[in-house]
Amino acid sequence: MSSSLPHSPEVAADAARRIALQMLEERGRGAVLVGVARVDAALEHLLQAVMTPGPLKGDGLFLPDRPLGSLGAKVALASRLGLIDAPVEQALSTLRRLRNAFAHTAESASLSDPVHSARLAEIYTEARANSLWAPLESVLNAQEPAHQGPLDPALRDYILLITVLVAFLEAAAQQLQPYRPPVVMGFAGVLAGDREDRVDD
Repeated sequence: MSSSLPHSPEVAADAARRIALQMLEERGRGAVLVGVARVDAALEHLLQAVMTPGPLKGDGLFLPDRPLGSLGAKVALASRLGLIDAPVEQALSTLRRLRNAFAHTAESASLSDPVHSARLAEIYTEARANSLWAPLESVLNAQEPAHQGPLDPALRDYILLITVLVAFLEAAAQQLQPYRPPVVMGFAGVLAGDREDRVDD
Protein backbone atom coordinates (compact mmCIF):
# COMPACT_ATOMS: atom_id res chain seq x y z
CA MET A 1 0.00 0.00 0.00
CA SER A 2 1.63 3.21 -1.15
CA SER A 3 2.31 5.82 1.51
CA SER A 4 2.37 8.73 -0.94
CA LEU A 5 0.07 11.52 0.15
CA PRO A 6 -1.92 13.16 -2.64
CA HIS A 7 -2.75 16.85 -2.49
CA SER A 8 -1.85 18.45 0.83
CA PRO A 9 -0.54 15.99 3.43
CA GLU A 10 -2.20 18.10 6.11
CA VAL A 11 -5.61 17.79 4.42
CA ALA A 12 -5.31 14.01 4.12
CA ALA A 13 -4.06 13.69 7.70
CA ASP A 14 -6.90 15.84 9.07
CA ALA A 15 -9.50 13.81 7.19
CA ALA A 16 -7.97 10.57 8.45
CA ARG A 17 -7.92 11.85 12.03
CA ARG A 18 -11.63 12.67 11.86
CA ILE A 19 -12.44 9.22 10.51
CA ALA A 20 -10.41 7.49 13.22
CA LEU A 21 -12.02 9.46 16.05
CA GLN A 22 -15.51 8.84 14.66
CA MET A 23 -14.78 5.11 14.49
CA LEU A 24 -13.97 5.14 18.22
CA GLU A 25 -17.68 5.48 18.90
CA GLU A 26 -18.27 1.92 17.70
CA ARG A 27 -17.41 -1.34 19.41
CA GLY A 28 -17.67 -5.03 18.58
CA ARG A 29 -19.84 -6.05 15.66
CA GLY A 30 -20.94 -2.47 15.06
CA ALA A 31 -17.35 -1.32 14.51
CA VAL A 32 -16.78 -3.99 11.88
CA LEU A 33 -20.01 -3.33 10.00
CA VAL A 34 -19.70 0.46 10.13
CA GLY A 35 -16.05 0.31 9.10
CA VAL A 36 -16.68 -1.84 6.04
CA ALA A 37 -19.66 0.33 5.09
CA ARG A 38 -17.38 3.37 5.08
CA VAL A 39 -14.85 1.56 2.90
CA ASP A 40 -17.64 0.45 0.55
CA ALA A 41 -18.83 4.05 0.16
CA ALA A 42 -15.30 5.34 -0.47
CA LEU A 43 -14.71 2.65 -3.10
CA GLU A 44 -17.96 3.65 -4.79
CA HIS A 45 -16.73 7.25 -4.92
CA LEU A 46 -13.49 6.04 -6.51
CA LEU A 47 -15.37 4.21 -9.26
CA GLN A 48 -17.74 7.10 -9.84
CA ALA A 49 -14.76 9.40 -10.31
CA VAL A 50 -13.72 7.62 -13.52
CA MET A 51 -17.24 7.18 -14.92
CA THR A 52 -19.07 9.60 -17.15
CA PRO A 53 -22.00 11.14 -15.25
CA GLY A 54 -25.16 9.07 -15.29
CA PRO A 55 -28.65 10.34 -16.14
CA LEU A 56 -29.88 13.14 -13.92
CA LYS A 57 -32.61 10.88 -12.55
CA GLY A 58 -29.95 8.37 -11.53
CA ASP A 59 -29.22 5.03 -13.14
CA GLY A 60 -29.11 3.01 -9.92
CA LEU A 61 -25.87 1.33 -10.96
CA PHE A 62 -24.76 0.95 -7.35
CA LEU A 63 -28.10 -0.10 -5.86
CA PRO A 64 -27.99 -3.45 -4.01
CA ASP A 65 -29.72 -5.39 -6.80
CA ARG A 66 -27.70 -3.84 -9.63
CA PRO A 67 -24.36 -4.92 -11.17
CA LEU A 68 -22.19 -2.85 -8.82
CA GLY A 69 -24.38 -3.16 -5.76
CA SER A 70 -22.06 -5.50 -3.87
CA LEU A 71 -18.69 -4.74 -2.34
CA GLY A 72 -17.20 -7.74 -4.12
CA ALA A 73 -18.24 -6.39 -7.53
CA LYS A 74 -16.81 -2.95 -6.73
CA VAL A 75 -13.51 -4.47 -5.62
CA ALA A 76 -13.27 -6.60 -8.77
CA LEU A 77 -13.98 -3.67 -11.09
CA ALA A 78 -11.62 -1.29 -9.30
CA SER A 79 -8.88 -3.89 -9.57
CA ARG A 80 -9.48 -4.59 -13.27
CA LEU A 81 -9.46 -0.86 -14.00
CA GLY A 82 -6.12 -0.52 -12.22
CA LEU A 83 -7.52 1.85 -9.59
CA ILE A 84 -6.24 -0.20 -6.65
CA ASP A 85 -3.13 -2.33 -6.28
CA ALA A 86 -2.98 -6.00 -5.30
CA PRO A 87 -2.47 -5.48 -1.53
CA VAL A 88 -5.44 -3.10 -1.37
CA GLU A 89 -7.56 -5.55 -3.35
CA GLN A 90 -6.62 -8.27 -0.87
CA ALA A 91 -7.45 -5.98 2.05
CA LEU A 92 -10.85 -5.07 0.64
CA SER A 93 -11.71 -8.69 -0.11
CA THR A 94 -10.69 -9.71 3.40
CA LEU A 95 -12.85 -6.96 4.89
CA ARG A 96 -15.79 -8.18 2.82
CA ARG A 97 -15.38 -11.70 4.22
CA LEU A 98 -14.93 -10.31 7.73
CA ARG A 99 -18.12 -8.27 7.44
CA ASN A 100 -20.05 -11.31 6.25
CA ALA A 101 -18.74 -13.39 9.15
CA PHE A 102 -19.75 -10.77 11.71
CA ALA A 103 -23.12 -10.11 10.08
CA HIS A 104 -24.16 -13.75 9.95
CA THR A 105 -22.94 -15.08 13.28
CA ALA A 106 -25.40 -15.45 16.13
CA GLU A 107 -22.59 -15.45 18.68
CA SER A 108 -20.59 -12.57 20.08
CA ALA A 109 -17.80 -12.12 17.55
CA SER A 110 -14.51 -10.40 18.33
CA LEU A 111 -11.66 -9.11 16.20
CA SER A 112 -9.36 -10.81 18.69
CA ASP A 113 -10.67 -14.24 17.70
CA PRO A 114 -7.81 -16.21 16.10
CA VAL A 115 -9.73 -16.81 12.88
CA HIS A 116 -10.25 -13.07 12.37
CA SER A 117 -6.86 -11.89 13.63
CA ALA A 118 -5.15 -14.34 11.28
CA ARG A 119 -7.09 -12.93 8.32
CA LEU A 120 -6.04 -9.40 9.18
CA ALA A 121 -2.41 -9.95 10.19
CA GLU A 122 -0.93 -9.79 6.68
CA ILE A 123 -3.05 -6.78 5.78
CA TYR A 124 -1.90 -4.91 8.88
CA THR A 125 1.71 -5.54 7.87
CA GLU A 126 1.07 -3.81 4.54
CA ALA A 127 -0.99 -1.00 6.03
CA ARG A 128 1.57 -0.13 8.71
CA ALA A 129 3.88 1.06 5.92
CA ASN A 130 1.44 3.89 5.25
CA SER A 131 2.67 7.24 6.52
CA LEU A 132 -0.58 7.90 8.40
CA TRP A 133 -0.54 4.73 10.49
CA ALA A 134 1.98 5.71 13.18
CA PRO A 135 0.67 9.25 13.89
CA LEU A 136 -2.93 8.03 13.94
CA GLU A 137 -1.97 5.20 16.28
CA SER A 138 -0.55 7.81 18.65
CA VAL A 139 -3.79 9.81 18.42
CA LEU A 140 -5.91 6.77 19.29
CA ASN A 141 -3.63 5.69 22.13
CA ALA A 142 -3.84 9.18 23.63
CA GLN A 143 -7.65 9.15 23.83
CA GLU A 144 -9.33 8.88 27.21
CA PRO A 145 -11.03 5.50 27.77
CA ALA A 146 -14.62 5.59 26.53
CA HIS A 147 -17.58 4.40 28.57
CA GLN A 148 -17.16 1.03 26.81
CA GLY A 149 -13.74 0.71 28.44
CA PRO A 150 -10.14 0.96 27.16
CA LEU A 151 -9.54 0.58 23.44
CA ASP A 152 -8.71 -3.01 22.58
CA PRO A 153 -5.52 -3.30 20.47
CA ALA A 154 -7.32 -5.48 17.93
CA LEU A 155 -10.03 -2.85 17.49
CA ARG A 156 -7.42 -0.07 17.36
CA ASP A 157 -5.60 -1.76 14.48
CA TYR A 158 -8.89 -2.35 12.68
CA ILE A 159 -9.83 1.33 13.04
CA LEU A 160 -6.43 2.33 11.68
CA LEU A 161 -6.84 0.02 8.68
CA ILE A 162 -10.29 1.40 7.89
CA THR A 163 -9.04 4.95 8.30
CA VAL A 164 -6.09 4.51 5.94
CA LEU A 165 -8.24 2.82 3.30
CA VAL A 166 -11.04 5.39 3.41
CA ALA A 167 -8.69 8.38 3.47
CA PHE A 168 -6.68 7.23 0.47
CA LEU A 169 -9.62 5.92 -1.57
CA GLU A 170 -11.28 9.32 -1.18
CA ALA A 171 -8.03 11.17 -1.92
CA ALA A 172 -7.49 9.12 -5.08
CA ALA A 173 -11.07 9.79 -6.20
CA GLN A 174 -10.48 13.53 -5.88
CA GLN A 175 -7.58 13.33 -8.33
CA LEU A 176 -9.28 11.25 -11.01
CA GLN A 177 -11.24 12.39 -14.06
CA PRO A 178 -13.98 10.53 -15.96
CA TYR A 179 -12.43 8.15 -18.46
CA ARG A 180 -12.83 9.18 -22.10
CA PRO A 181 -11.83 6.38 -24.48
CA PRO A 182 -10.02 7.40 -27.67
CA VAL A 183 -12.79 5.84 -29.77
CA VAL A 184 -16.39 4.78 -29.18
CA MET A 185 -18.73 2.57 -31.18
CA GLY A 186 -21.67 4.30 -32.85
CA PHE A 187 -24.17 3.38 -35.57
CA ALA A 188 -22.05 5.45 -37.95
CA GLY A 189 -19.07 3.28 -37.10
CA VAL A 190 -16.09 3.85 -34.86
CA LEU A 191 -16.17 7.44 -33.69
CA ALA A 192 -13.61 9.67 -32.05
CA GLY A 193 -13.95 9.41 -28.31
CA ASP A 194 -14.13 13.16 -27.75
CA ARG A 195 -17.47 13.54 -29.54
CA GLU A 196 -20.10 15.27 -27.46
CA ASP A 197 -23.15 14.05 -29.42
CA ARG A 198 -23.67 10.82 -27.51
CA VAL A 199 -27.08 10.53 -25.91
CA ASP A 200 -27.65 8.96 -22.50
CA ASP A 201 -30.36 6.33 -22.27
